[in-house]
Amino acid sequence: MVFYFTATGNSLYVAKNLDKEYISIPQALKNSELSFKAEKIGIVCPVYGHEMPKMVKQFISKAKFETEYLYVVLTYGGMHGGAAEIADEYIKSTGKKTAYVNTVIMVDNFLPNFDMIQQQAVDKNVGGQLEQVKADIEAGIHKVQKASLKDRMVHKCYLMMVKNADETIWSKFKVKENCIGCGVCTRVCPGGCISVSDGTAQYNLANCQACYACVHACVHKAIGFTIKEANPDARYRHQSVTLDEIIAANNQQ
Repeated sequence: MVFYFTATGNSLYVAKNLDKEYISIPQALKNSELSFKAEKIGIVCPVYGHEMPKMVKQFISKAKFETEYLYVVLTYGGMHGGAAEIADEYIKSTGKKTAYVNTVIMVDNFLPNFDMIQQQAVDKNVGGQLEQVKADIEAGIHKVQKASLKDRMVHKCYLMMVKNADETIWSKFKVKENCIGCGVCTRVCPGGCISVSDGTAQYNLANCQACYACVHACVHKAIGFTIKEANPDARYRHQSVTLDEIIAANNQQ
């Protein structure tokens, strides 16, 4: 049993490779009963600012896991900044204990910094990483990926950068005139932050996870950042994950 949070398909792809039973965290949170029992229970999600998304933290805090082996696999695209140790510390703070926490580097979907065409051209050996992670989990390895001094400094610098910034700095979007009001963005948003009014997408960012599913899923590229993008003509979804799968995972309607 593995629970996942996904925006562009990376973490869903990992979850599907780790277990036959994979469950969307945004959908699981709709249930009042969050007690789960299995020999091994996993959580797969991306990290934003080297930390798990707010919704994933909420799920972990609320859920009861009856298992001898709780594992976490975190996907990232640039530098993980000690994400495994950060996630482990958070989970400990909820009274739970992890057996295994590791990371997998994949395509980074942060459009202001990364050109999606260039990102997808880089061989990050995802298959090899997944083989090792899966072997570790199957063998019941106990491990939390160690953060280097550089990792910790990267995270410290990030925290200093955002300390006095607007909390929505990473989720300021603009809806362009070519929006046709199709509603795809409303269905891929795990936070239920988007509606269609007067034929165009409208945002309420109160529950935004800064996952960018809406930006990447828009067929017409009608949603973008208010800050400059590395390549505004390029978007991303994992090649083995369909738009319907993203919608099924995240739809709050």
